[in-house]
Amino acid sequence: MHLQWLNDVLVLLEEGNLSRAAARRNITQPAFSRRIRGFEDWLGVEVLERSTNRVVLSPALRSNEGEIRALIVRLKELRTKIGHFDASRATLAIAAQHAATCSAFPDMALRARSLFPGIQFRIRAGNLNDCVSMFLRGDTSMLLCYEAESVGALQFGPDIHREIWGNDYLVPVVGGALRYKVTDTGHAPANTPAIVYPDDSYFGQVLQKGQRSFGTPGAEAPPFGMTAFSSGTREMVLKGLGVGWLPLSMIHQEIESGALVSLARQYGKEPLQVVIYADQKVELAKTLIGFWGQTARPRR
Repeated sequence: MHLQWLNDVLVLLEEGNLSRAAARRNITQPAFSRRIRGFEDWLGVEVLERSTNRVVLSPALRSNEGEIRALIVRLKELRTKIGHFDASRATLAIAAQHAATCSAFPDMALRARSLFPGIQFRIRAGNLNDCVSMFLRGDTSMLLCYEAESVGALQFGPDIHREIWGNDYLVPVVGGALRYKVTDTGHAPANTPAIVYPDDSYFGQVLQKGQRSFGTPGAEAPPFGMTAFSSGTREMVLKGLGVGWLPLSMIHQEIESGALVSLARQYGKEPLQVVIYADQKVELAKTLIGFWGQTARPRR
Protein backbone atom coordinates (compact mmCIF):
# COMPACT_ATOMS: atom_id res chain seq x y z
CA MET A 1 0.00 0.00 0.00
CA HIS A 2 1.40 3.41 -1.02
CA LEU A 3 0.83 6.58 0.96
CA GLN A 4 -0.01 8.33 -2.32
CA TRP A 5 -3.07 6.04 -2.66
CA LEU A 6 -4.48 7.40 0.59
CA ASN A 7 -3.81 10.96 -0.58
CA ASP A 8 -5.56 10.12 -3.86
CA VAL A 9 -8.58 8.78 -2.02
CA LEU A 10 -8.70 11.83 0.24
CA VAL A 11 -8.66 14.21 -2.76
CA LEU A 12 -11.35 12.10 -4.40
CA LEU A 13 -13.50 12.43 -1.31
CA GLU A 14 -13.02 16.18 -1.29
CA GLU A 15 -13.77 16.64 -5.00
CA GLY A 16 -16.37 13.90 -5.45
CA ASN A 17 -15.33 13.62 -9.09
CA LEU A 18 -12.58 11.60 -10.83
CA SER A 19 -11.67 14.30 -13.37
CA ARG A 20 -11.33 17.10 -10.81
CA ALA A 21 -9.45 14.82 -8.41
CA ALA A 22 -7.02 13.78 -11.18
CA ALA A 23 -6.43 17.43 -12.07
CA ARG A 24 -5.58 18.26 -8.44
CA ARG A 25 -3.13 15.37 -8.37
CA ASN A 26 -1.56 16.57 -11.64
CA ILE A 27 -2.07 13.29 -13.51
CA THR A 28 -4.41 12.10 -16.23
CA GLN A 29 -7.77 10.66 -15.33
CA PRO A 30 -6.87 7.13 -16.61
CA ALA A 31 -3.69 7.15 -14.50
CA PHE A 32 -5.64 8.38 -11.48
CA SER A 33 -8.26 5.66 -12.01
CA ARG A 34 -5.50 3.01 -12.11
CA ARG A 35 -4.17 4.23 -8.75
CA ILE A 36 -7.65 4.02 -7.23
CA ARG A 37 -7.88 0.46 -8.65
CA GLY A 38 -4.56 -0.33 -6.99
CA PHE A 39 -5.94 0.89 -3.65
CA GLU A 40 -9.05 -1.25 -4.12
CA ASP A 41 -6.93 -4.31 -4.96
CA TRP A 42 -4.89 -3.83 -1.78
CA LEU A 43 -8.04 -3.22 0.28
CA GLY A 44 -9.96 -6.09 -1.27
CA VAL A 45 -13.08 -3.93 -1.49
CA GLU A 46 -14.31 -1.56 -4.21
CA VAL A 47 -14.60 2.03 -2.99
CA LEU A 48 -16.25 3.26 -6.21
CA GLU A 49 -19.58 2.10 -7.54
CA ARG A 50 -19.01 2.05 -11.30
CA SER A 51 -21.83 1.96 -13.85
CA THR A 52 -22.00 2.70 -17.58
CA ASN A 53 -22.63 6.40 -17.18
CA ARG A 54 -21.31 7.39 -13.77
CA VAL A 55 -18.91 6.63 -10.94
CA VAL A 56 -20.15 7.06 -7.34
CA LEU A 57 -18.13 6.96 -4.11
CA SER A 58 -19.27 4.12 -1.86
CA PRO A 59 -20.92 5.00 1.48
CA ALA A 60 -18.25 2.93 3.26
CA LEU A 61 -15.53 5.21 1.89
CA ARG A 62 -17.38 8.40 2.84
CA SER A 63 -18.11 7.18 6.36
CA ASN A 64 -14.38 6.52 7.00
CA GLU A 65 -13.02 9.84 5.74
CA GLY A 66 -11.98 10.84 9.28
CA GLU A 67 -10.07 7.58 9.74
CA ILE A 68 -8.27 8.07 6.43
CA ARG A 69 -7.19 11.58 7.41
CA ALA A 70 -5.96 10.37 10.81
CA LEU A 71 -4.08 7.47 9.20
CA ILE A 72 -2.29 9.80 6.77
CA VAL A 73 -1.17 11.99 9.69
CA ARG A 74 0.07 8.98 11.69
CA LEU A 75 1.98 7.56 8.72
CA LYS A 76 3.68 10.90 8.11
CA GLU A 77 4.62 11.15 11.77
CA LEU A 78 6.01 7.61 11.68
CA ARG A 79 8.04 8.38 8.58
CA THR A 80 9.48 11.46 10.29
CA LYS A 81 10.33 9.53 13.46
CA ILE A 82 12.10 6.80 11.54
CA GLY A 83 13.86 9.21 9.20
CA HIS A 84 15.09 11.43 12.02
CA PHE A 85 15.71 8.77 14.64
CA ASP A 86 18.68 9.58 16.85
CA ALA A 87 19.76 6.70 19.09
CA SER A 88 21.88 9.07 21.16
CA ARG A 89 18.69 10.82 22.33
CA ALA A 90 16.49 7.77 22.77
CA THR A 91 14.95 6.57 26.04
CA LEU A 92 15.79 3.08 27.28
CA ALA A 93 13.72 1.30 29.94
CA ILE A 94 15.61 -0.92 32.40
CA ALA A 95 14.18 -3.15 35.13
CA ALA A 96 16.69 -3.10 37.98
CA GLN A 97 16.97 -4.58 41.45
CA HIS A 98 16.97 -1.86 44.09
CA ALA A 99 20.51 -2.74 45.17
CA ALA A 100 21.87 -2.71 41.61
CA THR A 101 20.16 0.63 40.96
CA CYS A 102 22.17 2.16 43.81
CA SER A 103 25.47 0.33 43.41
CA ALA A 104 26.05 -0.36 39.71
CA PHE A 105 23.76 1.71 37.55
CA PRO A 106 25.21 5.21 38.13
CA ASP A 107 28.61 4.13 36.79
CA MET A 108 26.98 2.28 33.90
CA ALA A 109 24.97 5.37 32.98
CA LEU A 110 28.08 7.55 32.97
CA ARG A 111 29.82 5.19 30.57
CA ALA A 112 26.74 4.95 28.35
CA ARG A 113 26.73 8.74 28.00
CA SER A 114 30.16 8.56 26.37
CA LEU A 115 28.61 6.54 23.52
CA PHE A 116 25.14 8.17 23.46
CA PRO A 117 25.49 11.69 24.94
CA GLY A 118 21.76 12.41 25.00
CA ILE A 119 20.44 9.00 26.03
CA GLN A 120 17.79 8.90 28.73
CA PHE A 121 16.97 6.00 31.04
CA ARG A 122 13.72 4.96 32.62
CA ILE A 123 14.56 2.84 35.66
CA ARG A 124 11.88 0.46 36.91
CA ALA A 125 13.23 -0.61 40.31
CA GLY A 126 11.86 -3.58 42.24
CA ASN A 127 12.70 -6.95 43.73
CA LEU A 128 14.14 -9.53 41.35
CA ASN A 129 10.87 -11.37 40.67
CA ASP A 130 9.08 -8.14 39.77
CA CYS A 131 11.99 -7.04 37.56
CA VAL A 132 12.01 -10.33 35.67
CA SER A 133 8.25 -10.05 35.14
CA MET A 134 8.59 -6.52 33.74
CA PHE A 135 11.39 -7.65 31.43
CA LEU A 136 9.49 -10.69 30.14
CA ARG A 137 6.32 -8.65 29.56
CA GLY A 138 8.29 -6.26 27.39
CA ASP A 139 7.78 -3.31 29.75
CA THR A 140 11.57 -2.88 29.65
CA SER A 141 14.18 -3.99 27.12
CA MET A 142 16.95 -4.56 29.70
CA LEU A 143 17.30 -6.18 33.12
CA LEU A 144 19.97 -5.29 35.68
CA CYS A 145 20.42 -7.59 38.64
CA TYR A 146 22.73 -9.47 40.99
CA GLU A 147 23.43 -13.16 40.56
CA ALA A 148 25.23 -15.62 42.82
CA GLU A 149 26.72 -18.91 41.73
CA SER A 150 25.12 -20.65 44.69
CA VAL A 151 21.62 -19.70 43.47
CA GLY A 152 22.36 -19.84 39.75
CA ALA A 153 21.87 -17.58 36.74
CA LEU A 154 18.50 -16.65 35.32
CA GLN A 155 17.34 -18.67 32.34
CA PHE A 156 16.02 -16.91 29.23
CA GLY A 157 15.56 -17.78 25.57
CA PRO A 158 18.06 -17.29 22.73
CA ASP A 159 16.86 -13.75 21.98
CA ILE A 160 18.14 -12.55 25.37
CA HIS A 161 21.81 -11.59 25.66
CA ARG A 162 23.71 -11.64 28.98
CA GLU A 163 26.78 -9.67 30.01
CA ILE A 164 28.64 -9.44 33.31
CA TRP A 165 29.20 -5.84 34.38
CA GLY A 166 31.40 -6.66 37.37
CA ASN A 167 31.89 -8.61 40.57
CA ASP A 168 30.70 -7.68 44.03
CA TYR A 169 30.29 -9.23 47.48
CA LEU A 170 27.63 -9.36 50.15
CA VAL A 171 29.40 -8.47 53.40
CA PRO A 172 28.12 -8.18 57.00
CA VAL A 173 28.58 -4.73 58.53
CA VAL A 174 27.67 -2.76 61.64
CA GLY A 175 27.38 0.96 62.26
CA GLY A 176 26.41 3.47 64.91
CA ALA A 177 27.17 2.52 68.51
CA LEU A 178 27.50 -1.15 67.56
CA ARG A 179 30.84 -0.37 65.89
CA TYR A 180 32.45 0.04 69.28
CA LYS A 181 31.25 -3.35 70.53
CA VAL A 182 32.95 -5.40 67.82
CA THR A 183 35.77 -7.48 69.30
CA ASP A 184 39.36 -7.50 68.06
CA THR A 185 38.66 -10.78 66.32
CA GLY A 186 35.76 -9.27 64.37
CA HIS A 187 32.98 -10.88 66.42
CA ALA A 188 29.71 -9.13 67.12
CA PRO A 189 28.65 -9.38 70.78
CA ALA A 190 26.17 -12.05 71.80
CA ASN A 191 22.53 -11.19 71.12
CA THR A 192 23.48 -8.46 68.62
CA PRO A 193 20.32 -7.88 66.54
CA ALA A 194 20.24 -8.32 62.78
CA ILE A 195 18.56 -6.58 59.85
CA VAL A 196 17.56 -9.65 57.85
CA TYR A 197 16.27 -10.38 54.35
CA PRO A 198 13.07 -12.40 53.79
CA ASP A 199 13.60 -16.05 52.86
CA ASP A 200 12.00 -15.51 49.46
CA SER A 201 14.13 -12.48 48.51
CA TYR A 202 17.18 -13.00 46.31
CA PHE A 203 19.74 -11.93 48.92
CA GLY A 204 17.83 -14.03 51.45
CA GLN A 205 18.27 -17.09 49.21
CA VAL A 206 21.98 -16.37 48.79
CA LEU A 207 22.55 -16.03 52.53
CA GLN A 208 20.47 -19.14 53.26
CA LYS A 209 22.54 -21.19 50.80
CA GLY A 210 25.69 -19.98 52.52
CA GLN A 211 24.19 -20.51 56.00
CA ARG A 212 25.36 -17.04 56.95
CA SER A 213 24.86 -15.57 60.41
CA PHE A 214 22.72 -12.43 60.71
CA GLY A 215 21.36 -12.98 57.20
CA THR A 216 17.85 -14.44 57.35
CA PRO A 217 15.05 -14.91 59.90
CA GLY A 218 16.26 -18.43 60.66
CA ALA A 219 19.74 -17.25 61.71
CA GLU A 220 20.71 -17.42 65.34
CA ALA A 221 20.81 -13.63 65.80
CA PRO A 222 17.64 -11.94 67.07
CA PRO A 223 16.14 -10.02 64.13
CA PHE A 224 15.57 -6.32 64.73
CA GLY A 225 13.82 -5.88 61.41
CA MET A 226 13.26 -7.47 58.02
CA THR A 227 13.35 -5.87 54.59
CA ALA A 228 13.96 -7.02 51.05
CA PHE A 229 15.44 -3.63 50.12
CA SER A 230 19.16 -3.23 50.70
CA SER A 231 18.83 0.57 50.74
CA GLY A 232 16.61 0.24 53.82
CA THR A 233 19.05 -2.21 55.41
CA ARG A 234 21.88 0.25 54.83
CA GLU A 235 20.10 3.09 56.62
CA MET A 236 19.19 0.93 59.62
CA VAL A 237 22.71 -0.45 59.89
CA LEU A 238 24.19 3.05 59.77
CA LYS A 239 21.98 3.96 62.74
CA GLY A 240 23.38 1.05 64.73
CA LEU A 241 20.15 -0.95 64.80
CA GLY A 242 21.77 -4.26 63.90
CA VAL A 243 24.12 -6.24 61.69
CA GLY A 244 23.20 -6.24 58.03
CA TRP A 245 24.50 -7.84 54.84
CA LEU A 246 25.05 -5.38 52.01
CA PRO A 247 26.78 -5.27 48.60
CA LEU A 248 30.30 -3.97 49.11
CA SER A 249 29.93 -1.54 46.21
CA MET A 250 27.10 0.20 48.12
CA ILE A 251 29.08 0.74 51.30
CA HIS A 252 32.81 0.78 50.50
CA GLN A 253 33.02 4.52 51.19
CA GLU A 254 31.36 4.12 54.59
CA ILE A 255 33.77 1.30 55.46
CA GLU A 256 36.74 3.43 54.42
CA SER A 257 35.49 6.39 56.48
CA GLY A 258 34.77 4.21 59.53
CA ALA A 259 31.01 4.84 59.52
CA LEU A 260 30.60 1.09 59.03
CA VAL A 261 32.75 -1.80 60.23
CA SER A 262 33.01 -4.95 58.13
CA LEU A 263 32.56 -8.29 59.89
CA ALA A 264 33.60 -10.28 56.83
CA ARG A 265 36.80 -11.51 58.50
CA GLN A 266 34.74 -13.49 61.00
CA TYR A 267 31.48 -14.20 59.18
CA GLY A 268 32.69 -14.40 55.59
CA LYS A 269 31.33 -12.84 52.42
CA GLU A 270 29.15 -14.01 49.54
CA PRO A 271 30.46 -13.45 45.98
CA LEU A 272 28.05 -11.81 43.53
CA GLN A 273 28.04 -10.83 39.88
CA VAL A 274 26.39 -7.70 38.53
CA VAL A 275 24.61 -8.89 35.38
CA ILE A 276 22.81 -7.08 32.58
CA TYR A 277 20.36 -8.77 30.20
CA ALA A 278 19.09 -7.27 26.93
CA ASP A 279 16.41 -8.11 24.40
CA GLN A 280 18.35 -8.63 21.16
CA LYS A 281 15.34 -7.53 19.11
CA VAL A 282 15.69 -3.98 20.49
CA GLU A 283 18.56 -2.44 18.56
CA LEU A 284 19.51 0.18 21.16
CA ALA A 285 19.55 -2.41 23.95
CA LYS A 286 21.62 -4.74 21.78
CA THR A 287 24.15 -2.01 21.05
CA LEU A 288 24.36 -0.81 24.63
CA ILE A 289 24.84 -4.22 26.23
CA GLY A 290 27.70 -4.88 23.82
CA PHE A 291 29.28 -1.57 24.82
CA TRP A 292 28.81 -2.29 28.53
CA GLY A 293 30.36 -5.72 28.04
CA GLN A 294 33.46 -4.12 26.50
CA THR A 295 33.75 -1.44 29.19
CA ALA A 296 32.78 -3.54 32.21
CA ARG A 297 34.29 -2.83 35.59
CA PRO A 298 37.55 -4.68 36.30
CA ARG A 299 36.96 -8.02 38.01
CA ARG A 300 37.77 -7.92 41.71
